Amino acid sequence: MGEIGIIGVDLAKNVFNLRGAAADGAVVFRKKLSRLQFAGFMADHPACVVAMEACASAHHWARELSAYGHSVRLIAPHYVKPFIKRQKNDATDAEAATRPTMRFVEPKTEAQQARAVAFRAHEQIMKQRTEAINALRAHLYEFGHVAPEGVG
Repeated sequence: MGEIGIIGVDLAKNVFNLRGAAADGAVVFRKKLSRLQFAGFMADHPACVVAMEACASAHHWARELSAYGHSVRLIAPHYVKPFIKRQKNDATDAEAATRPTMRFVEPKTEAQQARAVAFRAHEQIMKQRTEAINALRAHLYEFGHVAPEGVG
């Protein structure tokens, strides 16, 4: 078995697909692991480069894997797309991560993620409020009442 150069990880909610590749690109292993198994496997695995698409849980896993000593490369989804032959998977991520011109996403801290969540939640609440006001205005108009535009 060759030395692992990079591990491509396809993150999902419950099952993670891993592809270990040697420095020359030869496949060393393929694994399908549960969330708990993945954490244990990566904690016990010697430090290496781990590539994954920057998706919903990627920043969390980047922090976890960095704590285990791995070098994590998060790939923006639109940079992975040119390497897709049939479907996007961990092999595609690993191949994309080995390209010298590939640009990576910096993993977010928990504080950065929390601010982003608060911002998106606020945006969504404002959008829902506007929708509710517009719907109420339309219903009032059906009864002949014209309400002025705006929140006031």
